[in-house]
Amino acid sequence: MKSLIAASVAAVLMTGTALADTTLKLVEVITSPERTETLRGIVKTFEEANPGTTVEIISLPWNEAFEKFATMYSAGEIPDVMEMPDTWLALYGTNGALEDLEPYLKDWEHTADMSDRALEFGRQVGGKTYMLPYGFYLRAMFYNKKLLQEAGVAEPPKTLDDFMEASKKVSALPGKYGYCLRGGPGGLNGWMMFGASMAGTDQMFKEDGTSTFTDPGWVKGFTYLIDLYKNGYAPKDSVNWGFNDIVAGFYSGTCAFLDQDPDALIAIAERMKPEDYGVTTMPKGPDGKTFPTIGFAGWSMLANSANKDLAWKLIATLEGPEGNIAWNKRTGALPALTSASKDPHFATPQFEGWFNELADPDAKPLSMPTYLEEFAFFKDSLVIKTSQQALLGEITPEDLAKQWADYMTAAQQKWLANKK
Repeated sequence: MKSLIAASVAAVLMTGTALADTTLKLVEVITSPERTETLRGIVKTFEEANPGTTVEIISLPWNEAFEKFATMYSAGEIPDVMEMPDTWLALYGTNGALEDLEPYLKDWEHTADMSDRALEFGRQVGGKTYMLPYGFYLRAMFYNKKLLQEAGVAEPPKTLDDFMEASKKVSALPGKYGYCLRGGPGGLNGWMMFGASMAGTDQMFKEDGTSTFTDPGWVKGFTYLIDLYKNGYAPKDSVNWGFNDIVAGFYSGTCAFLDQDPDALIAIAERMKPEDYGVTTMPKGPDGKTFPTIGFAGWSMLANSANKDLAWKLIATLEGPEGNIAWNKRTGALPALTSASKDPHFATPQFEGWFNELADPDAKPLSMPTYLEEFAFFKDSLVIKTSQQALLGEITPEDLAKQWADYMTAAQQKWLANKK
């Protein structure tokens, strides 16, 4: 009897030790001090609800995240949960790296609260839920009211012609520029918005998979952005600017215009008075339409996780109402949960510009072809190199369009062939 009791006690002690030693690794890739602080707070709630489990947060700087995570994964340093950008989903989803979350969603109490668009985006790779989006990033145009007034611009530009003229007038002011150009990491959105708006369509492929980037309208849009830079309507060093640079360029008063998602509000609202800036719909092209990009990010479970049930509990904590609303308040994304729209934070005037854009019938949100396995490299490597070359005059807009079209045509036709 004593031996049985001793064995039982030993088993309990061993179980306790195992629990105490359970560590989940969580990788975040769209990082900032504010985001990491918020993430730690939500993770603490998870740890308190799951005694004996700790979460190690690994923060990768966004400008280097694509390469750094690829290196980690290749070296076998695989986390349990990671923040998954939309542009990486197909790359990792089609290669068996991610766990399908559908079985967990069937029993999750908050699945019905997920918006239809969130579930659609999460299931876009083979119809499997390889990622649970936490929110959406929709581009709109920030404008500096003081700079526009000083430059003699009566109102925010409504068309691309107005935008070019307003940028010219602001750039005539000493030390000021019209547009906070994102020429470095993450700059693809700008090229797509100006290209599509000038072309009057967001269709990137023809039925046979051929890219439309070499069509005259798209080339004209690429040329428009290059001309903005060459004419001096954007800071010279903006050829290398990433997210933090363009946001700082706006709130410092260097540039009058910034196209960004609601996440830029976090830094801007801390440094500018509400009456000094506004947010409006992206300028419209010759046919009266504009195509602001809409993106998303979310949480994924890695297929190699040894603690999948706990990993799901972590995702459920991050994605549940309390975690999701707290996270999006700090990250600026439009929440994936339908119930979040009732929160007073998202009913404030600062979000009015995005909601007005969503309600505009001539503003057509543009989705990137993130279903393509090759898209991550296209966005985070090829586009940066070639667009910087075009801005610096090393290649022509036509050269840029051809390189992009050749790459994307091969990717799309491969995807079409695999669907057969």
